[in-house]
Amino acid sequence: MKKKIFVLDTNVLMHDPSCLFRFEEHDIYIPMVVLEELDNGKKGTSETSRNVRQVSRFLDSLMHGKDHAQIEKGIPLPTTLNKGPNGNGNGHANGGTPTAPATGRLFFQTRPSAASLPEMLPGNKPDNNILLAALAIQTQHPSRPITLVSKDINLRIKAAIVGVHTEDYHNDQVLDDLDLLYSGYAKLPDDFWTTHGEKMDSWQDDRGRACYKVTGPKVKEWHVNEFLYLPDDVERGLELTVQALDGDSAKLHVIRDYRAGKTPVWGIHAKNREQNFALNLLLDPDVDFVTLLGAAGTGKTLLALAAGLAQTLDEPRYREIIMTRVTVPLGDDIGFLPGTEEEKMTPWMGALMDNLEVLTQTSNAGDWERAATNDLLSKRIKIRSLNFMRGRTFLNRFIIIDEAQNLTSKQMKALITRCGPGSKIVCLGNLTQIDTPYLSETTSGLTYVVDRFRGWPHGGHVTLARGERSRLAAFASDTL
Repeated sequence: MKKKIFVLDTNVLMHDPSCLFRFEEHDIYIPMVVLEELDNGKKGTSETSRNVRQVSRFLDSLMHGKDHAQIEKGIPLPTTLNKGPNGNGNGHANGGTPTAPATGRLFFQTRPSAASLPEMLPGNKPDNNILLAALAIQTQHPSRPITLVSKDINLRIKAAIVGVHTEDYHNDQVLDDLDLLYSGYAKLPDDFWTTHGEKMDSWQDDRGRACYKVTGPKVKEWHVNEFLYLPDDVERGLELTVQALDGDSAKLHVIRDYRAGKTPVWGIHAKNREQNFALNLLLDPDVDFVTLLGAAGTGKTLLALAAGLAQTLDEPRYREIIMTRVTVPLGDDIGFLPGTEEEKMTPWMGALMDNLEVLTQTSNAGDWERAATNDLLSKRIKIRSLNFMRGRTFLNRFIIIDEAQNLTSKQMKALITRCGPGSKIVCLGNLTQIDTPYLSETTSGLTYVVDRFRGWPHGGHVTLARGERSRLAAFASDTL
């Protein structure tokens, strides 16, 4: 296979500074205009600015001690950083671990390009200059595959028009297809009891739950804290969770039922099977990290708040509820918001207020009782901004991160590592409503943590499937 030359766009370096080490044996080319754009973006405290400064440090380290002649020949890329968390970027599409040392080199634009842009791309725009550099590389190396790597779809369209092969940056992609994402539950076969009856032990644990030990080949497909259920027409209401795995045997126990007529959670009941799974995770003291995915109206925020209030006010498991979210507007930005941190965040927390209204409304309560309840809740529910999370440690807190699909994997890591002893983090999101530029369903930080925490004994995940907000919302979600 011929060594490829990858021309990197600025947004790729801004998105992942370590992309310099993700292309295995292939060469990397950085146009001068990209360095200029990096210089313009180095100031500030945002994640993008920090990434730009990290790229500059990487480049400075690679160029240390090199003269102009060595730079023109290409700087050898070290092999120690080539192995990324999900493979090796665009070098190998299948993302395998390299078995041989990488031999790729880093090239810079050291002389003006001889190529000329087509008349259909006028002006001196940075994107057009990147295309000019890619066309010049194609002219200089006609026998080698040239690929422009960019997360800007418009640049990729223009590059295809002028004859430059393009690709998106794939190294941050957690999955090839969102359909492969772990749902958190699985349906058992109809003949489960028949085929496993002879290989099953049963007993009751100290909490009074029915427990089973199952042995068989099907066990290898399960994960710890995954929910299992039988089809409704076989044995309605039987829902289990995987408590532990040991080779080809699994320990299961029957979960609690929070549906109507059963035990309520701060006045609400689960309206479907997936909501019941979610409440079991949210109320389990052994689970420290929970992710809930689902479309609008599936009950993510309501379930998380109800479980948090039940464990904060009814039983003193947590000291308070901390709620935060990414402040990405749906429409145009309304500008500066005055006030304290909590007052600035209040306009973004409409979902919190709406769900608190559902949880606190009672038909026979007067104005005084409602006012007293709201005053109590305001002291136990704190609204915090993500901008001030770095360096903090939360002890015995129930932390809810709403709209987590707009977080990158690095931001998600920074937030989860704030969790101290006795705290629980709940991440909520809808992967079809991503508002952050350069993030997609397969590269979102929420997708990243769902995949990485799968099977951890103290983490759990549930994808909520059915909308329960109203018949209008459910119909709109399905048809619009």
